Amino acid sequence: MTTIAIASDHAGYEMKAQIASWLAGNGYEVLDLGCNGPESVDYPDFATALASAINDKRAARGVLICGSGIGISIAANRHPGIRAALVHDVTTARLARQHNDANVVALGARTIGAEIAKDCVDAFLTTDFEGGERHSRRIAKMG
Repeated sequence: MTTIAIASDHAGYEMKAQIASWLAGNGYEVLDLGCNGPESVDYPDFATALASAINDKRAARGVLICGSGIGISIAANRHPGIRAALVHDVTTARLARQHNDANVVALGARTIGAEIAKDCVDAFLTTDFEGGERHSRRIAKMG
């Protein structure tokens, strides 16, 4: 069973719960790294927790959620080995995997609805990296 880490700030808390439930219902093991309620928290703390879970191989991929998805994706990308992609639809989720070999998907709870978010996560988890010299060369330049 593939383990997916998931984390959010307070703005993404409700969407995180919905996506975690959807993941579990679709056969994934869910590593929920918080937050655990709607009280205000700092999204970099949760991005760091998720990055550690990916880098420590406790999870294969990750899902991060904040209000816009922007802050939490920036915070995640500060960590070596993390390629977090902010996505807004199935196309951007698919391309994040195909072209960028993203290992974390970031979502904005205030910018997309739960059903679109689930579709994005599904595309992200079921799409393979295309590989090839062109994409691999570019990823290598990011470190």
